[in-house]
Amino acid sequence: MALLVQPIHYKLQTKNSVRSIAAPLKEVKTVSIKIIIAAHKKYWMPTDPVYLPVHVGAEGKASIGYTPDNTGDNISAKNPHFCELTGLYWAWKNLDADYLGLVHYRRYFTRKEVRDIEGKKKQILTEKEWQALLAQHPVIVPDKRKYYIETNRSHYNHAHHSDGLDLAETIIREQCPEYLPAFEKVMNRTWAHMFNMFVMRRNLYDAYMQWLFDILFEIEKRVDITGWDTYESRIYGFVSELLLDVWLEHNHIDYAEQNVSFMEKQDWIKKGGAFLKRKLFGR
Repeated sequence: MALLVQPIHYKLQTKNSVRSIAAPLKEVKTVSIKIIIAAHKKYWMPTDPVYLPVHVGAEGKASIGYTPDNTGDNISAKNPHFCELTGLYWAWKNLDADYLGLVHYRRYFTRKEVRDIEGKKKQILTEKEWQALLAQHPVIVPDKRKYYIETNRSHYNHAHHSDGLDLAETIIREQCPEYLPAFEKVMNRTWAHMFNMFVMRRNLYDAYMQWLFDILFEIEKRVDITGWDTYESRIYGFVSELLLDVWLEHNHIDYAEQNVSFMEKQDWIKKGGAFLKRKLFGR
């Protein structure tokens, strides 16, 4: 079965990092924007109407008071393996907006990085700021995550079973080989736009979702995750983080980068130790 891939052609512009948007905003045409907040438990949520808290993996679970992802056309039951992608799929099939996107209940696009948690909450982008950003670029992604000493492929293989990424490459080679140069370029980079976080103009969102899920559902048919632990079973969430850049690269999509803040304290010593352990000894 061939992937349903429609080429998208846009003039590639400078991929600017949008650090500060505190300057007075120019009047722009108002568009409808809906950014879902992927959550699996009750948590603090911003009140700005641009954000929609969505209970991902709601199928078979008690309500937590957020919009569930198991209504309409959905893949909510796949959440243990697809993670926040069940929210992206639900938004694709069930929301009507000019721009769609996703953040996490503990990760948001913010103006700048600050230390304290309450300060971070105040830095979360508002609808007015999203209107201004999206008037300049059709896609907003997180700032690059830089690995420095290893490539995206080597990092993935040190952190996860390689099966998912290997199968993604095989399927791309079979069903949309025009994406192979972009795939290889992204795999050899030492940075990526992670977390499956982005906001996209609707036509781009639709095109990316079609391409992405065609690949992921084909991986699902071929991979055997029997015996994998709960973490590694989130295979489709991990693979898709790298496929975003493949799609952006191949289609020459104009995007801007924006700071992302984590809403809890992080143990950097522990994270650094885990990184070195994977690098030296594998998973």
